[in-house]
Amino acid sequence: MRNNQPVTPNSLKVHPDQTLISVTDLKGRITYANKAFISLSGYSNEELQGQAHNIVRHPDMPEEAYRDMWATLEEGLPWTGVVKNRRKNGDFYWVRANVTPMRDGDRTVGYLSVRTAPTEEETQVAEALYATMRQEAARGHLRHVLRHGEVLRADIISRLMHFARPSVRQQLWWLVFWPAAIPLMLQVAGAPLWAGLLSGVATVVVSGIWAWHLLGSRLLDVVSRANRLAAGDLTEVHTLNARGPIGDLQRAMAQMSLNVRTVVRDIRHEVGNLRGGTQEIALGNNDMSARVESQASSLEETAASMETINGTVEQTSAAASEGAQLAADTLGMARRSQGSVEAVSEAMDGIAASSRRIGDIIQVIESVAFQTNILALNAAVEAARAGEAGRGFAVVASEVRALAQRTSAAAREIRDLIEESSHRVEEGNLRADEARNRVTEAMAAVDMVAQRLEHIRHATHEQLSGTSQVTQSLSKMDGITQQNAAMVEELAAASQSLNEQVDTVHHSIRVFRLFAGDKTLAEDDAKPLQPWTKQAPLISTK
Repeated sequence: MRNNQPVTPNSLKVHPDQTLISVTDLKGRITYANKAFISLSGYSNEELQGQAHNIVRHPDMPEEAYRDMWATLEEGLPWTGVVKNRRKNGDFYWVRANVTPMRDGDRTVGYLSVRTAPTEEETQVAEALYATMRQEAARGHLRHVLRHGEVLRADIISRLMHFARPSVRQQLWWLVFWPAAIPLMLQVAGAPLWAGLLSGVATVVVSGIWAWHLLGSRLLDVVSRANRLAAGDLTEVHTLNARGPIGDLQRAMAQMSLNVRTVVRDIRHEVGNLRGGTQEIALGNNDMSARVESQASSLEETAASMETINGTVEQTSAAASEGAQLAADTLGMARRSQGSVEAVSEAMDGIAASSRRIGDIIQVIESVAFQTNILALNAAVEAARAGEAGRGFAVVASEVRALAQRTSAAAREIRDLIEESSHRVEEGNLRADEARNRVTEAMAAVDMVAQRLEHIRHATHEQLSGTSQVTQSLSKMDGITQQNAAMVEELAAASQSLNEQVDTVHHSIRVFRLFAGDKTLAEDDAKPLQPWTKQAPLISTK
């Protein structure tokens, strides 16, 4: 027998409303365990699945208990007994185990084990019995054995007491035998006829009373319990107070009531959890539907804003292109203006050079006039010396001198004009240089503006491309959001339908009463269930 170690002296109580369920295959390997069993065992569901059920066996359990359990199950009968189980951490807990063969027709396919909380008295009796059985097993001689979950003593006195307690079948044979045997015995003994008849009647009456006590009253009790079970009342704890077939029937009824109560309790608990979950899902779906609708509205507004932005960007791009074109035109004009200014500057330079050459010529003229004037003076002196003969020559010399003086004065005036013109030309040249510098600066500025406008045009083009892609993405997102909104509405409708189905299952389970005071559907107030519109009664009350 498997010996699970270590163990601790710490015990854990099973709650009276708690039911532990497990299902095993024919080799005792766990294929299903409910949450209560998993929680109390201390193992996880993954650790229990596929494992032998003796993973929770406590070393204090005698081998005789499990031998009797398997022997009873192999006979196709349910087995009931108080069992001490071990938790994963070594703690222990007591349960009243009810193991039933699961059948597919006449074939056993597995075993259903339903455990409930035992009473304190049952726990104490079982603990003392199992301690005694362990001591007897250690000595090699068992005086206490189990048969179908009942304790028997393996000694002569217990066997004699067992034979002294006839079974139901034996008692029925005696009830059939004595009404016929007693009158015959009286007849053989020579008793009068009336005595035989009277004894026969008395024996029949006593046999009927005993048969009623043996079968009738107990059958009525079983029928009463079956009717309560059929009415959905699962609150009663069935007691076993009979032997033989009636006891087997009581045991089967008790096992069926326990199994149904356990299944209904688990279903009610899980449906309650599912009901809460479906309600949360329905509320979440409604909230999600509202949010998706809000998101769809926001996406539509965003798409409209992006359309506006896209139009603005297109206008900006067009304006930037026009500005770039205007800057290019302005740059061309500035370049042409620079060429004109340079041409003017070159012309002014040519004028200045011509003025300088004219000045040189004037200097030559002034020199010639000066020399002519000297020559005229010399001629006048010579004419004066000549006297009368040189008077005519003196007149010519005087005219030549006057002409030289006028030439010299005119040359001075021309030189003054040329100097003034030279100053004007130099000033014009300076102004031309300044204009050229200003035009050069203007060209550099226009070129920079043109580059900036080109960058702006390129950036606005990329921005236009980006906004177009964003607009397309928003359009796709809007379509997806619309689809999501439709799917959320469908999901909300499905969750609402699921919630209604769960409510229907929840109300259907309320046909059964699990504990005293549990309100069934028959006790609900019917007035709120009536329709608002009055309908004609189906059955006349007259």
